[in-house]
Amino acid sequence: MLQTDWEGGYFPLTVMFSEDYPSKPPKCKFPTGFFHPNVYPSGTVCLSILNEEDYGWRPETTVKQILVGIQDLLGQPNPTDPAQIDGYHLFIQDPTEYKKRVRQQAKQYPALI
Repeated sequence: MLQTDWEGGYFPLTVMFSEDYPSKPPKCKFPTGFFHPNVYPSGTVCLSILNEEDYGWRPETTVKQILVGIQDLLGQPNPTDPAQIDGYHLFIQDPTEYKKRVRQQAKQYPALI
């Protein structure tokens, strides 16, 4: 079993599909202020496969692929595409403190069962 600093947390994610889906990607959001280098302060997830303008979105992308991509992003942030300054700086400059913040956040969102 893979253990991460995110373990034990239940992280609410909203996936909003527009009428243009699957031509346009859904919007994926965690709660406002969610701590992660690739999550904007608004909670919006910054993930290449959700980017309709530059390179990532393809209509054949499945919901499962989106969710697995977000799950992977939690454990392996992308430092080349930061969305939030605090998360990015800690991830790059102070990995120990970054992991501490992640574990604190996991406690803020305890598992429901």
